[in-house]
Amino acid sequence: MESLLVTGGAGFIGSNFARMASERYRVIVVDKLTYAGNRANVPEGVEFVEGDICEQSLIDDLVNRTDATIHFAAESHNDNSLRDPSAFVQSNVVGTFTLLEAVRKFEKRLHHISTDEVFGDLELGGTDAFTETTPYNPSSPYSATKAGSDHLVRAWVRSFGINATISNCSNNYGPYQHVEKFIPRQITNILTGEPAKLYGTGAQVRDWIHVDDHNDAVLAILERGRTGETYNIGAGDARSAHITNKQVIEKICDIMGGDYVHVNDRPGHDQRYTMDATKIRRELGWAPTRDFETGLSETIAWYRDNREWWRGGKGVVEKQYAERGQ
Repeated sequence: MESLLVTGGAGFIGSNFARMASERYRVIVVDKLTYAGNRANVPEGVEFVEGDICEQSLIDDLVNRTDATIHFAAESHNDNSLRDPSAFVQSNVVGTFTLLEAVRKFEKRLHHISTDEVFGDLELGGTDAFTETTPYNPSSPYSATKAGSDHLVRAWVRSFGINATISNCSNNYGPYQHVEKFIPRQITNILTGEPAKLYGTGAQVRDWIHVDDHNDAVLAILERGRTGETYNIGAGDARSAHITNKQVIEKICDIMGGDYVHVNDRPGHDQRYTMDATKIRRELGWAPTRDFETGLSETIAWYRDNREWWRGGKGVVEKQYAERGQ
C-alpha cells in the first residue's frame, strides 16, 4: 500500500490525518470545502482535489488512482442536523454509497470513520461503556445518518466482499477544529475577552481523545485491522473518559484565566458517551499517548498562536449561538 485517498481531508480530523499519513504514504485529499472545510488545513505536499463525494465519476477516478480510501467526509454538527437534515443524508449516506460503489468496482481497501453517537447515550453515573456489539440507538439526524452509513459498509462487506473496516471514535479535540465545536468555542471565547459558555448544567460526560491519538489508531486499523471488523477508539483513561462538560470548561478557565456562564442547553443533549477500546488495544497494540490535560494545554496554545485561522468565522458562529440563547 503506497497511496491513500482521504475524503474530508480539509476538515478537522481528516486534515490532521492527512498530515500524519503523508509521512508514510502519498496522499490525495478530496473535500467539498463546505463551511467546515478549509483549504489552508491541507498540508504541503498533499494533492488536493475540490469536489463532492456524491459525484460518482470523480470518486471513481480518485479511488482508482489510490490503494486505499479513508472516509472522513461527513456533516457532523448535531445542532446543524436539527435545522437541516438533508445535507446530512446527502453527505453521510449518499456519499458513503458512492464510495462503496467505487471501492467495489476497483477492488480497493476502505476504512470508514464513524462516531460513538450511533450508540445513543448512557445514563449519568454509570460505569458501562459502548462496545463494538452495543446495539445502535441514534438520537439525532446526524447520528442516524452515520449509523446508516455504517450499516451500508457492513452490507457491502457481506454482500460484495469488499475489503473494509469501520472505527467508531469518541469526542475529538485538537488543532484545526472549527470554532462551533465545544472545546474550541470556549478557548476562542476567552481569547476574545468573552466568557466560556456552558450548556445547561454541564453534567454531560464525554470520552475526550486527542485527534492525533485517534488518527494513530486509524493508521493501525488500516495497516493491521481485519477485514469486516469494527474497532472502538477512545481515550480509556479514568482521568479523561468520565469528565463532565463543566469540568472541561473549568480546566480551560484555570489554564487561561477566564470565566464561564451558563446558557441554554442543547436540544436533545446526549448525557454520557464512554467507549470500551479493549479490542483495538488487544488486537492491534494501540494505545493513546496524550493525557487530557496535556492535550488540552497544547490545543489552547495552538488557538492562541493561530488567531488568523479562526478569527474570520468566529463572529458568524457566535451570532448563530446567540439566536438560540447559547
